[in-house]
Amino acid sequence: MSEKVRILIAKPGLDGHDRGAKYIARALKDEGYEVIYTGLRQTPDSIVATAIQEDVQFIGLSLLSGAHKELFPKIVDKLKEQEASDIHVFGGGVIPDRDIPFLLEHGVEAVFTPGTPISDVVKFIESVK
Repeated sequence: MSEKVRILIAKPGLDGHDRGAKYIARALKDEGYEVIYTGLRQTPDSIVATAIQEDVQFIGLSLLSGAHKELFPKIVDKLKEQEASDIHVFGGGVIPDRDIPFLLEHGVEAVFTPGTPISDVVKFIESVK
């Protein structure tokens, strides 16, 4: 039997809205993944520490505040600092199309904007697990 894929869904920064993150967490659980949700207002340090402690293969970041260009790369960098760069990072939320290339260049492996079917997220996970 294969080991279950573990995914951390995290809300970095000061966002106070987590409906999208909770939707993704529930949808991925329904797809058979083991999902841990951090809750609101997490720091990059706390997200990385939780990811390592929980031994996840993926971190899914949800952000609506506009700080994605600062916070997403910071999390990728902190994973490298902790020698945990084997954890795959994907992001979502209200992210302008023009910012997606920047995020991809800075280590975020996929970005999903509002309205993306959960099947696209699953395809990404399955393609890199």
